[in-house]
Amino acid sequence: MSRAATLSLRRQLLIWLLLPQLVLWLTAAFITYSVALRYANEVIDRSLAGSSRALARLVKPLGEGLYIDFPRAAREILEEDPSDRLYYTVSTPPGAFILGEKAVPAAPASLGRAYNQPYFYDGVMNGKAVRVAALYLPVGSAKHPQAMLVQVAKSTALRTQLAREIFVDTVLPLSILLILTSLLVWMGISRGLMPLRHLRNLVENRSSRDLALLEVEDAPEEVRALARAINGLLGEVNAQVANQRRFIADAAHQLRTPLAGLKSQTELARGELSQVVPDHTELNQRLGLVETSVARAIRLVNQLLALARAEPEAQLPYVSVDLARLARDVAMEAVPHALAKHIDLGLDSVPSQLTVSGHEALLRELLSNLIDNAIQYCPAGSRVDINVFDEGAVATVQIADNGPGIPLQERDLVFERFYRGRMEGQGKGCGLGLAIVQEIARRHHAEVKLADNTPQGVKVSVHFRLA
Repeated sequence: MSRAATLSLRRQLLIWLLLPQLVLWLTAAFITYSVALRYANEVIDRSLAGSSRALARLVKPLGEGLYIDFPRAAREILEEDPSDRLYYTVSTPPGAFILGEKAVPAAPASLGRAYNQPYFYDGVMNGKAVRVAALYLPVGSAKHPQAMLVQVAKSTALRTQLAREIFVDTVLPLSILLILTSLLVWMGISRGLMPLRHLRNLVENRSSRDLALLEVEDAPEEVRALARAINGLLGEVNAQVANQRRFIADAAHQLRTPLAGLKSQTELARGELSQVVPDHTELNQRLGLVETSVARAIRLVNQLLALARAEPEAQLPYVSVDLARLARDVAMEAVPHALAKHIDLGLDSVPSQLTVSGHEALLRELLSNLIDNAIQYCPAGSRVDINVFDEGAVATVQIADNGPGIPLQERDLVFERFYRGRMEGQGKGCGLGLAIVQEIARRHHAEVKLADNTPQGVKVSVHFRLA
């Protein structure tokens, strides 16, 4: 995987937007320093040119020689600043020294020699970098023409300092502007990525079974295009899931009638066989196994139908349901089953009325599965208690038994479809009871919890929001 693929979109945008700004800032800083240095050179060159002409005026031709009028006051003016001292020399080429300091760097051979035209060059004097102005002047007579060279030198420290000051005064506002621009870029990227974050939250915060289309109408066109593509995929998946759900429901519905007929025919066959052949135990047992298998198949078909109705895609109306009354009705319906297995089924605590919003048939299925599971997997002589609690904004239905319980490591697995685990050898269930309970609870925004029932058994609690 490339490094670019591992970076977030925000970081990539920041890099590609801020990196050119940094390059432009460095380029601007270099250009600014170069311009500042050029202007500083111009200022110093003008000063050196003026000094060289002033010094040239102090040396006057006199006959065949030169008259030097260089009073002490003029010398002190030229040398008044010790930190930025002005060096000078006057000579007659090719090297006859007249006045000043001999250490002033000589003019390069490539330098022009036009009269009264100052020339500028850089050199080194006493180990320090200096800027030098050279001015050639004609002296002498027509019979004996001569040239006089006036050189004035000054340290480049002032030039560098002036360039730095110009650079700092220019680059500092530029740097502040760069920081403000970077802040605006960061804010703009954050604002621009908000629709993507909203789309991510829409996807992350929904259940894996929620295939409703995404709504991002206020987003930019690019995000809407992505949402439309996702919605197209969700629509296809939703259609396939709906087809599968309809197939299961239709198949289960079609199987109910022949299975019920097969069960009736098996019961009639056993009855007639007992009259014709009273002692035919082996055949009677086989018919009993057929009857048990058919009963289990009928239960599976009914649970598949209940599971299909509990799927979130099934559109069912919600009304106000009295949960307390429903718990009492389902418990009364389960009494014969409990008595057949010698189970003590009781209502410990049920209020007179407790209203929740939901689908009554699904809630009846939820309670029926919880009670049936408790009876199914508890041995004879066990106890199953039904409790309904009003806990302010929450209504809780609790089914507790003192049977073998559910191992801690299996409590998340028992809500999966067709999972039975260590209970495989107990009861006649198909592993769909708690899966149906979980689906119905999700549809009602309820929460199912499993806990130990002291001193033995399991306690299943379903927490509903009150209407």
